[in-house]
Amino acid sequence: MRRICLTVCLSLTFMGLSSTKAAEPSGIFSLTQEEDGITINIDGELFTRYLTKSGPRSVLWPVIGPTGKAMTRAYPVGEGDAKEAEDHVHHRSLWIGYEGVNELDFWHEPATGPKAYPKGEQRHRQFDRFESSGDTAMIVATTDWLGPDEQKICEDQRTWTFGTDGEDRWLDCRMVLTASETDLRLADSKEGFFAVRVADSMNVDHKQGGRIVNSRGLTDAAAWAQPAEWVDYQGPVAGEKVGIAIFAHPESLNYPAPWHVRTYGLFAGNPLGKVAFIDGAGDIRDRPPRMTLSKGESLVLHYRVVLHRGDEKEAKLAEKYAEYIKEKE
Repeated sequence: MRRICLTVCLSLTFMGLSSTKAAEPSGIFSLTQEEDGITINIDGELFTRYLTKSGPRSVLWPVIGPTGKAMTRAYPVGEGDAKEAEDHVHHRSLWIGYEGVNELDFWHEPATGPKAYPKGEQRHRQFDRFESSGDTAMIVATTDWLGPDEQKICEDQRTWTFGTDGEDRWLDCRMVLTASETDLRLADSKEGFFAVRVADSMNVDHKQGGRIVNSRGLTDAAAWAQPAEWVDYQGPVAGEKVGIAIFAHPESLNYPAPWHVRTYGLFAGNPLGKVAFIDGAGDIRDRPPRMTLSKGESLVLHYRVVLHRGDEKEAKLAEKYAEYIKEKE
């Protein structure tokens, strides 16, 4: 089986814990399987939850940041701030999806999405493995991608690994998407692939201090659809300035790829969009496929996400990115 790799590493790093925690970093993980997924705790407190079903997919929610507050929007997954925007129902905290896999839409949802393609479902099949061993934890899950007729299109395996490094916390997600049933045609779309909807208070459009900045120095709306090594989405959460950065690794397909990052709060790494990022790109159905996978072939997706206090300079994101690249050499 030949694999085509889009490799970037996904790590969620939490820096600058609250003052009550900073003096006693221990980083002891525990996992609890429940009816709707797995809860990941660190030092007995909630870190995040892997929910097997929220709408048509699995998601991570909530995602707790360095101040002890959730950094992704609650709507429509769970209860959040009454003032949260209730737009884009498919923006479910932290998720994976793509518009245009064998002419099926695994990004939008049936009730509100466009009608270019029929809507598919990413259905959790099973947890292949989950365990914690003190300072590390791991979850491996298999997901089937199904069409509206319940026909299986393809499958993926997601390996989530959790750990700490001093006061830092990290989470790696490695997804292997396999053309298990037939050849796959992956469309040229801006809608995908690894995505976060940031906490509503961080939203640039709300003008509360939210800001987007990328490694090339572009900010806010100017960062959309532009190639960059990393992008940071920063703003206030419960009165404290924090940020979410996503790093891309040079092994990634089309590195440095463009980013689907919007001033209203959407933040997505998308190495497959090309024509779609051009104004007036037209109907997705008129574009040639961006990539094809023969039956049995796979692609690998990895991202590193950093959750930090302050802005990109206070968080030393450029230095951390350089360290990340050095680690992977």
